[in-house]
Amino acid sequence: MNDTSKKIVKATGIAAATVGLASLSAYVSTKFLVKVALDREEPKVLKKAGNLISGTQINREFLEELEAASERLAERQCETIEILSHDGITLTGHFIPCENAERIIIAMHGWRSSWMKDFGTIADFWAENGCSVLYADQRGQNNSGGEYMGFGLVERYDVLDWINWAIEQCDKELPIYLAGVSMGATTVLMASGLELPDNVHGIAADCGFTSPHAIWKHVANNNLHIAYGLRGAVADTLFHKKLRMKSDEYSTVQALKNCKVPVLLIHGTDDHFVPIEMTYENYKACAAPKKLFVVPGADHGMSYFTDKAGYEAVIKDFWKEFDKK
Repeated sequence: MNDTSKKIVKATGIAAATVGLASLSAYVSTKFLVKVALDREEPKVLKKAGNLISGTQINREFLEELEAASERLAERQCETIEILSHDGITLTGHFIPCENAERIIIAMHGWRSSWMKDFGTIADFWAENGCSVLYADQRGQNNSGGEYMGFGLVERYDVLDWINWAIEQCDKELPIYLAGVSMGATTVLMASGLELPDNVHGIAADCGFTSPHAIWKHVANNNLHIAYGLRGAVADTLFHKKLRMKSDEYSTVQALKNCKVPVLLIHGTDDHFVPIEMTYENYKACAAPKKLFVVPGADHGMSYFTDKAGYEAVIKDFWKEFDKK
């Protein structure tokens, strides 16, 4: 082997080692991020990196109102419900009935959140307007069973389980509405593609994403500023290993093309976690009666805080139009 050949072999070896290290680094970092995304146990580092992942800007006034409202909701008397899901997981819900109820709301909270945190601010509005509410703990979180969160892919079937509970336990004549924020919005939108009972009169989805694959890619590229190409393939493999589903196996867009119940889509223009373009995709795809409420200046999950009067007016109009089929 001459000197030139030796140099080529050496350079090739260095390049291969570099590529190998890069691939190993991508695998290790992606494995950690998938753990952050799916596993019940929250990594300690997430408490410091949460805003980096979501991209959400800190708003002290919003956080203070959120905390106070969460405490108020936690203090309200409620009935704790447990049901067995379609796949044998124990799901927990918190039912707050309303005297002379006009409708039932099944509320699904977001990723690594809680029913008290996500719905504390709107709970009084619901109670004052004739709504009995079933606040569900999403699987893999809080008091519900399950080791992993499914980003709506699995949880959509949990929604159907809760609907069946409401039909069996409550006034069968009352209309049922599905409501969700963030991952909860994705959950109820994905459920729209299922064969829902006639009792379900509508869905209200606030700042939902379209699929696990889509939101992970967005967060990686735009909030974490890391390339998603190789990591995307690794993430999908790990997602499939844990949930036996692909991260792009189903989407809200696919569900809404088959949707038969009215849908209200809500989103803030300044959402740094879930881009508003995903709601526009959902609106365009929806085959059922649909309404869109866009809140200028609202960041992720802050539409009700930003425009409370407008938000409540849209919800009331939605009920008025669809309470009676």
